[in-house]
Amino acid sequence: MLTDKFGRPLQDLRISVTDRCNFRCTYCMPKEIFGKDYPFLPKSHLLSFEEIERLSSSFVKLGVKKIRLTGGEPLLRRDLPELISNLSRIEGLEDIGLTTNATLLEKMAYELKTAGLKRINVSLDALDNNLFHSINESGISAERVIKGIDRAIQEGMQVKVNMVVKKGMNEQQVVPMAQFFKDKEITLRFIEFMDVGKTNGWDYRTVVTKKELFQKLTKHFELEPLVPAYIGEVAKRYKYVGTSTEVGFITSVSESFCSTCTRARIAADGKLYSCLFASGGFDFKELLRSGATDEEIENRISSIWNNRHDRYSDERTEESARNKEKIEMSYIGG
Repeated sequence: MLTDKFGRPLQDLRISVTDRCNFRCTYCMPKEIFGKDYPFLPKSHLLSFEEIERLSSSFVKLGVKKIRLTGGEPLLRRDLPELISNLSRIEGLEDIGLTTNATLLEKMAYELKTAGLKRINVSLDALDNNLFHSINESGISAERVIKGIDRAIQEGMQVKVNMVVKKGMNEQQVVPMAQFFKDKEITLRFIEFMDVGKTNGWDYRTVVTKKELFQKLTKHFELEPLVPAYIGEVAKRYKYVGTSTEVGFITSVSESFCSTCTRARIAADGKLYSCLFASGGFDFKELLRSGATDEEIENRISSIWNNRHDRYSDERTEESARNKEKIEMSYIGG
């Protein structure tokens, strides 16, 4: 088993297939920064599907069991089901997931499932359309997202919903979201507003902590804690008493989970990052395009992970959150 300086194994790989998105969420890609003239990566700078597949195979040989495709919005990447189909044939890979805003999910769900996709995480921050519009700045309705969710479930995929909660933005939607997805028997996970990148105006005073969220929920629902399902599980999981429906909390700010982090991330241009809050990566696109052998690629991955010592959320201070250079969420893929 490949482990880092703190004994954390390499088990999960997140791959961003594009840095583009059709939303301009204020906590991720604010339109003031990511406007019409923003210089997104040209096609030639993106990893090709063949390059993604080759890298993925090397990671699986070194212990990765799960791959999650992210973005930007990954469904904007043309022919994505083809990539999923090819990844699903990698021997030793146990699971492929996708994180999406679901705006294209209704029309693509069948093709994605047929290609081998098993799990989808959908980002949805409000049910109220006026509020949803003000967050994502796209004019797309919450109903369109929900239709995508329903279609994915009809096709037999497991769906979880992620809600970023921020004070002054959408905390009034916490209970309505919980009730709505409890009734639909879909797992909802609340995500604390994180200081990823430098453009989202993060301030600790706008973080709604897990403790605060839990207090809101338990005024309306009886919750029962669940034990972690595997090493490195991010969400603190509960279920509604008397049901099998879960609700979870992703607590990067208030209750760090650095000590069990097993994730590596590949950005859309092929740079490998060993932490979501990293400021620098390792260029595997250049390595792939320079004719490196599989052994050389695997040795580079091993060296990077063996020397990994990231624990940003353990060490976070307001000063580091404000001043540390960090890559953007839309680029690294969350």
